[in-house]
Amino acid sequence: MGYVREKLMITTERLVLRLFQTSDAEVVAALCNNYQIYKNTLYLPYPYSLNDALSWMEHHYDNFMADKSYEFAVTDKDSGKVLGAIALSNHPRFNQGELAYWIGEQYWGNGYATEAAQSILQFAFEEKKLHKVFARYFASNPASGKVMEKIGMEKEGTLKDHVMKDGKYEDLVYYGIVKELA
Repeated sequence: MGYVREKLMITTERLVLRLFQTSDAEVVAALCNNYQIYKNTLYLPYPYSLNDALSWMEHHYDNFMADKSYEFAVTDKDSGKVLGAIALSNHPRFNQGELAYWIGEQYWGNGYATEAAQSILQFAFEEKKLHKVFARYFASNPASGKVMEKIGMEKEGTLKDHVMKDGKYEDLVYYGIVKELA
């Protein structure tokens, strides 16, 4: 991982993780206006509009600078194309952060989520000095759990019928990793 503090950017073998720009809003809206993405995320609205993208991005920079959360566009290193998003929240009181991500459906199965998540873990532990990173996913989306396992996270438990999505209760599966194990 190559974190460039001055540019608020992380580079990996195939990806550049950078702050979202207003010019990304149309692509974000197109990627997120997808039922498959919606059904696997907790807070994304559906349908997803250009205004949803713009309002979501509005405070990313301020939150980053205030060490509240770090939201990155996952982009192709060669083409610059936005493939998805990855974020790390910061909970200083507990010295931990939550990892969250989505990748556009047409880019699934290429390892982008795993590559981006691995670099965010490194960022969390080396740059932000967090003790623990955790993540959660709907039990109905086991592919997300596979990403967590591939980056060394361990299953910590399942919260049964913990949230309601589209009028149906969903289990949330929690994974975590502490710095000593990383």
